Amino acid sequence: MNAPTGVCKRQDRSKTDDNHQTHDEDQMALIPGLPNHLAHLCLSALCPSLLNSVCQSWRRFIYSPSFPPFFSLYALLSSTSSTSNSVEFFCFDPISLAWESLPSPPSNPPLKLLHRHSSFISRILPIQSLTVSGRLVLIAATNDKFLPAFHRPLGFDPLSNKWFFGPPLLTPRRWCITGSADGAIYVVSGVGSNYRGDVARSVEKWDMKKKETEWNWQQMAALKDGRYSREAVEAVGYNGKLCIVNVKGNAIKEAAAYNIMTNQWEVMPEGMRGGWNGPTATDDGGLMYVVDETTGVLSRYTSESDHWEELIESEFLKGADQIAAGRGRVCAVCADGARIAVVDVVDKPARIWIVNPPPKMEAVAVHILPRMIRPDYD
Repeated sequence: MNAPTGVCKRQDRSKTDDNHQTHDEDQMALIPGLPNHLAHLCLSALCPSLLNSVCQSWRRFIYSPSFPPFFSLYALLSSTSSTSNSVEFFCFDPISLAWESLPSPPSNPPLKLLHRHSSFISRILPIQSLTVSGRLVLIAATNDKFLPAFHRPLGFDPLSNKWFFGPPLLTPRRWCITGSADGAIYVVSGVGSNYRGDVARSVEKWDMKKKETEWNWQQMAALKDGRYSREAVEAVGYNGKLCIVNVKGNAIKEAAAYNIMTNQWEVMPEGMRGGWNGPTATDDGGLMYVVDETTGVLSRYTSESDHWEELIESEFLKGADQIAAGRGRVCAVCADGARIAVVDVVDKPARIWIVNPPPKMEAVAVHILPRMIRPDYD
């Protein structure tokens, strides 16, 4: 994922030029003297930000299915208006530095997600989402009747630019633990319409690597108790295991690790649990990161020594609520969603900048995914 070097403010992308290309322009060769299929091979090896600065036809090309997808920041955003409780889905384009809305999700059944409610001013209702196999998937939330919002997951595939539904959950729930590993999604514990001990201990798995006609949820080895249904937290896939804790922050917590190969629950290493003091995520290379929400320290876990290595400390990272990692970046939702801090963890020392949500919106969660394909740009 490319990145700007300073504070990014929303820029309105004008699509006037894109929507009014003449027939002659659409048929114009990308590189004079070369057939377009050969030009595709030449241009695909170049940085998209370089192509974007040259000409309109090359700008169109980098968003077409023919260009290798670069990575972008995706966000679930909630309105800050006291009269609105809408949740919307956006993508921040690192080339144009502009927010772009995703296509509208399916309206049957209508999507009704509560993030805040006027009767519970200080209470935030979690909306749990994750990424797996290059797709965004919404797993759990609360609807306007204070019931589980999803009876089956709702997903978005950037490469097809389409929403899709997953298989019906064995038990729809909220306030659960969600995570992914090896192309599969896991839902652990949680609360359904009412609290039930068997649901609070249950584990369900959806293997997205299977054909869509074979998608289903499988019951896996249950937890020994229901103490993990206290909060909505993320299960972090690391070294073939799903690592979980039962509460966020620096509070005393219980932790466990689910071995996806043996279908057994194990004890989490002491050093990993001791440094798990904020939102945690793993990147596409299998490295695990945590942000201490109190001190604003971003750390990376080392399994060989079972300790967390500090990478950067920043005021911008204080109050981090959720993070995503990938492509050499760690992105954190901070300040109650008022800002998104992006850390380049490849640079030495690590550097940080801010991406502001669109006006009158606050970030609920962020993810790193391939940029959206625009078929009409091909």
